[in-house]
Amino acid sequence: MRKRVLVFRNVIKAWLLLATVGLLFGLAGWELGGYPVGLLFFASIVMLGGAIYGYADRIVMGMLGARELLQGEAPALHSTLERLASSAGVIKPKLYVLGDSYPRALGAGRGAGGGSGIAISVGLMGVASPAEVEGILAHELAHLRHRDVLLQTVAVVIASATVEASRLGGAFQRALLFVLAPVAAAFVHLLLSPKREYEADRLAADLCGSPHGLADALVRLEQAMELVGFEASPATEPVYTTNPFADDGIATLFNTHPPIGERVRRLRELDPNWRERLRAA
Repeated sequence: MRKRVLVFRNVIKAWLLLATVGLLFGLAGWELGGYPVGLLFFASIVMLGGAIYGYADRIVMGMLGARELLQGEAPALHSTLERLASSAGVIKPKLYVLGDSYPRALGAGRGAGGGSGIAISVGLMGVASPAEVEGILAHELAHLRHRDVLLQTVAVVIASATVEASRLGGAFQRALLFVLAPVAAAFVHLLLSPKREYEADRLAADLCGSPHGLADALVRLEQAMELVGFEASPATEPVYTTNPFADDGIATLFNTHPPIGERVRRLRELDPNWRERLRAA
């Protein structure tokens, strides 16, 4: 019952967000040119919403420069994803690869019914153990099952577009950015609760049969942040498994992930006797 409530809430939030943006644009058009312009503005947002819903995964993956990872390139990874997707009761999402060395992963798209994708960077595949990769894939599949990914994707696309609009400011670009970035961040925080990460972590532990692969992966991702530089639009922060951005500047406005230490602690508590079994081994 709890999971159904999460799914319903996320779907309603996503559509309410698009409806609100459509109404705001429609009102702006009404003020500028009356009924015809208002209708045109509203229709453009409706079309944008349809495009986001239909091509959400491809939009986000294109924004981040990811390409689809074919079955023959990583058969073991595809096999693991297929097995976990079956256990989670979701349609297997497309698998993408990010060509940089920064260890990271993300999910985007509609949700459990298809039209979604998971991306893993070359850097993550190079340093993470199979159990850690499995934990990360399970975490992203949990977001798909809860429909978090739909809400995250819509929020990220709108927030990114809002931030990019600052580039239209020309000489006033930086000043406009400091106006639009907080507005975009407010949208993101209004929609996305850090609790979604705890719920996804818990379901991922169930899917893997152990919480420790994901816990170890979170620690590894946190360590990587201190060693490898990373640059991207801070508005994309919600779609990642962990926050890959340094806690400074505008990036701090978009941080929707709870502290990694707290996530690891909660995961370890799901198996409180793990230290004793490790010593016995």
